Amino acid sequence: MTAPPLLALDHLAVTAATLDEGAGHIAAATGVAPGPGGRHPAMGTWNRLVGLGDVFLEAIAVDPAAPPPGRPRWFGLDTRSGPPRLGAWVLRCAALAPVLAALPEAGLPLALTRGDLSWSMAVPAAGALPFDGLFPALIAWEGTAHPVQRLGDAGLRLVRLEVRHPQAGTLAARLAPLLDEPRLTFLSGPPALSALIDTPAGRRWLG
Repeated sequence: MTAPPLLALDHLAVTAATLDEGAGHIAAATGVAPGPGGRHPAMGTWNRLVGLGDVFLEAIAVDPAAPPPGRPRWFGLDTRSGPPRLGAWVLRCAALAPVLAALPEAGLPLALTRGDLSWSMAVPAAGALPFDGLFPALIAWEGTAHPVQRLGDAGLRLVRLEVRHPQAGTLAARLAPLLDEPRLTFLSGPPALSALIDTPAGRRWLG
């Protein structure tokens, strides 16, 4: 019997200079404004969330009220520039240790909590992920609590996620033994993420 994949799509992240800009980018693309999220004191960031069915979408930015975290922020937020964009994708697993043994470039585990949510996330020492930030971030949730359980159904569903990179074939090959996600497509080209989303107003692209 074939072993089940170790990784599954968890969420997508729109990175932005400010949280309002990130949330506005999502609202402009989908017609739905993200709801409240929370703060990440260990990283000096904050977010807003909206559900996509079995996964969720976050707008994330540096929290101007937070002190410097003493480490590079995740998703390359310390050095990002330009307008808001879909900047990262996150895969979940039951436990980080066995996955990081196979994918050490994802970083080192960092334990985090917010309210009744507890999770560990792999964060590279330099903050930004390989492949120009398009290597997936890895997350392991503890217990059964997960953000999608408390996000209302806004009528948004992820149809397809496109990961575009000059070394798309290499990236796909790195993940293939651990991931089987039919909504995921790797394409050769300039680095970019794009998500096709079903919305109440029809299908829309978020990039």
